[in-house]
Amino acid sequence: MKNFRSPQRPKKSSLIIGAERIIEALQSGKALDRVYIDTRYVGQEASELKRLAAQHGVPVNYVPRQKLDSFNVGEHGGCIAQIARVQYQQLQDIISFVVEKGETPLFLILDGITDIRNIGGIARTAWCCGVHAIIIPDKGVGALNEDAILTSAGALEKIAVCRVNSLMKAVDELHLNGVSVFASEMTASKNISDCDFSVPAAVVMGSEEKGIYPALLKICDERIRIPMKNNFESLNVSVATGMILYEVMKQRATL
Repeated sequence: MKNFRSPQRPKKSSLIIGAERIIEALQSGKALDRVYIDTRYVGQEASELKRLAAQHGVPVNYVPRQKLDSFNVGEHGGCIAQIARVQYQQLQDIISFVVEKGETPLFLILDGITDIRNIGGIARTAWCCGVHAIIIPDKGVGALNEDAILTSAGALEKIAVCRVNSLMKAVDELHLNGVSVFASEMTASKNISDCDFSVPAAVVMGSEEKGIYPALLKICDERIRIPMKNNFESLNVSVATGMILYEVMKQRATL
């Protein structure tokens, strides 16, 4: 079995240390996964850093100094940024690109999935099944770091990833582009084999513990379930995603 590095301590080469260097990176357009800022860090430089991060859509995590110290990088001045291994795309750009190619859009939305092994497995399956892009929120999802890349066997560097500040708004954008949104939910009455996945589609997968956020679930077009012979709490989310995407791929292969 492979040994995975702790996601709490990434390689120093993947980090940018200190507010001044992070500001320079943001101004130059360097892709960052997120910025960690000491909760007590204030001042003009801090304000500029937060402004630039917001401008470039980079999530900011406000953390105690002990969290920053745990990166083991020496003096950090209250700010550490993690360089993005994934190049994030704009959702509308991907939709337009897929439509212009004459293909039927297929998107995967991940809500509250924090385990990077699951994310890596999901990305691997999504790439193999023809998903055009994975849509993730800027908060409440596992970091797409080196460990996630490793568990995806490199799929996260191949498939488009759209990071949005609101999954609700992302669903609205999909609807405006004629994409139907299917929510995977154990208590749904409709089996995946009874759904029509030949249409432009997006599939929402929630966490195994909490499922899909209720407000997000409410605006989806249809709730779908994977039939099971024996009752059980839930399937592993990576496995469940693979089963649904295979059904989509099977239906589209017969067209």
